[in-house]
Formats: sequence, structure tokens, C-alpha cells
Amino acid sequence: MTKKIQSALISVFYKDGLDSIVKELHALGITIYSTGGTQTFIESLGVPCVPVESLTTYPSILGGRVKTLHPAVFGGILGKRDDEQHRKEMAEYKIPEIDLVIVDLYPFEETVASTTDEKAIVEKIDIGGPSMIRGAAKNHKDVVVIASKKDYALLEQILKDQKGETTLAQRREFAAKAFNVCSGYDIAISNYFMKTNHFNPFDQNATVMRYGENPHQQGVFYGDLSKLFTQLNGKELSYNNLVDVDAAVQLIQEFNGTTFAIIKHTNPCGIASRATLKDSWDAALAGDPESAFGGVLACNVEVDKATAEAINEIFFEVLIAPSFNEEALVILKSKKNRILLQQIKKTGVISQYKSLLNGVLSQQVDEGNYSKWEEVGGRTTTEAERSDLEFANLVCKHLKSNAIALVKNKQLIGKGCGQTSRIDSLRQSIEKAKQFKFDLKGAVLASDAFFPFNDCVQLAHQAGIEAFIQPGGSVRDKDSIEYCVQNKLAMVMTGMRHFRH
Repeated sequence: MTKKIQSALISVFYKDGLDSIVKELHALGITIYSTGGTQTFIESLGVPCVPVESLTTYPSILGGRVKTLHPAVFGGILGKRDDEQHRKEMAEYKIPEIDLVIVDLYPFEETVASTTDEKAIVEKIDIGGPSMIRGAAKNHKDVVVIASKKDYALLEQILKDQKGETTLAQRREFAAKAFNVCSGYDIAISNYFMKTNHFNPFDQNATVMRYGENPHQQGVFYGDLSKLFTQLNGKELSYNNLVDVDAAVQLIQEFNGTTFAIIKHTNPCGIASRATLKDSWDAALAGDPESAFGGVLACNVEVDKATAEAINEIFFEVLIAPSFNEEALVILKSKKNRILLQQIKKTGVISQYKSLLNGVLSQQVDEGNYSKWEEVGGRTTTEAERSDLEFANLVCKHLKSNAIALVKNKQLIGKGCGQTSRIDSLRQSIEKAKQFKFDLKGAVLASDAFFPFNDCVQLAHQAGIEAFIQPGGSVRDKDSIEYCVQNKLAMVMTGMRHFRH
């Protein structure tokens, strides 16, 4: 069922892109109602405009808080054109039919991002805007609603091609988008007042990916990467790139010293801290040069020429850094598809989400390293061991469970992850270390959860490891502790488990 637009109400905060719409409406002989700054803008284009105040008989009052909240406006939006009683009442009260509503919302999120002044933030909570949008969307059988400037181009095309007529399917599609705009807006306001960071599935910055985890899956990213990164080179980020980039930035922001990390399928396969970035890269790569191929790289200091030259020798998908010097950029941009991301700020994530069982799980992020430092072994840790144990525990926190991390001199030299038993993860980590000729004598071991038996400490000890860190909490903690006591091995219990599923 087609409907011809004969009147439009326009009230927007952002005017960019509106001029061509207004001119097209005017060319079609459509009556335009507006108010405030939008009215001034429309009239500046030489297009006549009926002030909303002429319908309401009230000026904009209370500092602009009330200007469109009136039966003359909402009656025109909500009135059913095929309802005899509605038409009778609209005629009685001189309420004009409004066939098109173009309204956007006050920039609440932008205001929150730019100031901490609560008075200014609260003033950017739109009242009339969402009400008009919802009213028009509800009455989409008769009314077209445009709630985002992203839809201006589509509306303009419809006006040109269909001479102001719209189909029910088109109006319904615009209505669905409008409800999404309002829902996302309310979530943003709720997040501010509740001091939460709840996922917003109605984010207007949604990006359709080339595909999802596999080519036959559709993928969409809801969020604004430009707030976190400036992309300096390379192709469009894929679904899998984003998953690994998230894992990489979550890992690298745990460390303060000069650190380089290599991520593969969300697991750290190499990470090291050294005096220079080049040395950190060399040590990280040495930890598992095979797995590094095609990985995602991240560091926490500026990339210099020497490091760029070394990195340039291998194939990788993405490199994330706080900055790049000019010489480094010239080298790294030599491959056009290589993605270079300059990280603007830390993620600041406080909540994580996972969809399952037709629902969504939410949890706080896993912050911190350990809640206590309890020496329970046959001796206390040395200063060097303590430094390595702290490092290893952070790395282990970012490996998929069951997880084991072997570290020596702040270098990951072996890791086991994603195994169904802890002893298998340990075997995997020892084999990795042996594969790349690392001497485990003097290395330390971190486990993401407790040791259910003493087999892990026995096997690790046989391989040369003499210091352990784990959360504790097993009914058989004493078995592992007794082995460490008998063999004068150091063991620290942290009281903080780091499962990562």
C-alpha cells in the first residue's frame, strides 16, 4: 500500500546532509513544519517553513525543553488515516496530518565523552525526539520516520524515484530502524546513570563484515573502532582479526615494561619484556617462531626502525602499537594489505558478553594478577623468580584453559592451552620449550587453576622447573605443597583463579 507524503515535520540536531532532502521536499510541493535551529536552517535555504508554534500556539518554553510535546504535533503523527473517529477529531481540533517525520536525538553519548559536567550531560537527554520517533514508527502504516542521517540518502532516492510515495515495506523498514535508534539511546543513558558498560546491540556504528568466523557465516561488528584505533595501513579488518586484536590489546595492557606480544587464535604464542623493543620482539618471536606466522602483534611503546626491520621479515596480519616513527612506517607499509593500528587509548572494558542458549552471559572482566602472595613451598621465591612468576601469571591468564605458562627472564618459553586436562597442558608446554631448545632450569610455571594432584609439579620438576604459581583451592593442595617442601621448590598461592574459556 503506497502513501504519498504531503507534509513533513523536521527537527534535527545535526543539519549536515539535510539540505538536499529539504530542497527535494520543496520541489515536490510538500509542506514542511519545523522549529528552532532547524527552522532557521531550512529558511536559510530559501525554502518556506511552517513554525511548529503555529500548530501548538505555544512558543518553545523552559529553555527549549518543551516545544513539540503537544496534541497538535502528536495527533498529526499518531492519527490513523483510515479511522473515521480519528479523522473527525483531527478535523475538530485542526490537527494537520504529518506524513514524514525527520528527527534525530540530542548527542548524549558525545556529551558524556566530552565532559564530566552532569548538568550538561542531563540536558542532552532528549524527550521530545524519542517520543516523536516512536509515535511515527508506531504509526508507520501511514507515516514515514527517519531517525538517523544515515538514512538520508535512501529517503532522497525514494523522493526522487517515487515522487514522494512510499510503500508499506519501506515505511516498516524505516520504523524498525527508528525503534533501534531509540533503544540504543536508552541503553547509553542507562549505562551513564548505572555506571555500567552494557553491550548495545542497537549501536548505529554497526559494521557488516566480509564474513564471520568462516566464509559461510555472516558477521557484524557493533561498535566504533575509531575511538580506540587509527588504521594507518592495510585492508579491512575481518571478524577473526577483531577477535585476535581484542585478545592482543587485553594482554599487552597488562604490562608496564617494554613488552612485545604475538597472538595466534587469541592465545599468546610469544611475549617478552626487555630493555628495548627490538630485544622484546626478538625474545617474543624466539618463544615460538612457528606459531608467529600469520599472527597478530602488539607492543606498548613506539615502533622504531630497528624493530620494524626485524618484524618485516615475517608474515603477520596486524600490528598494534601506541605509535610508529616515520622510518618504521615506511618499512611496515611496504605490504599494502598489512594492517597497522595505532592505539589511541586503552579499551577500558568493564563487562564481557557471550551469547548462548538463546540468551546472553555477562560478567566483569578478569582484572588483576593475584589477590594474595602466599609462599607455601619448601623455600621462598628469589627476587628474579618473583618477577618471572608475576609475569607468567599474567600471561597464563590470557591463555585458554586448561592453561600452563613457562617463563624464564620475562620470556614465554613454553605454553599449554585449551587442553582437557592440566597435565596435558603441562606436557604441551614442556614439549614446546624443548622444540625451540630452551633450558627449563631456572624457569617458572604458572597455572590458571589449582593442581588437583601433585603430578604437575613432579613432571615440571623433572624438566628443571623449581618455582610455581597457582591459585590454590584444591582439596588436595597439600599433595603439591608437600612435594615442593620435600624437594625445596618454591610455590606461591594467589587465591585468584584465571579461567578463560
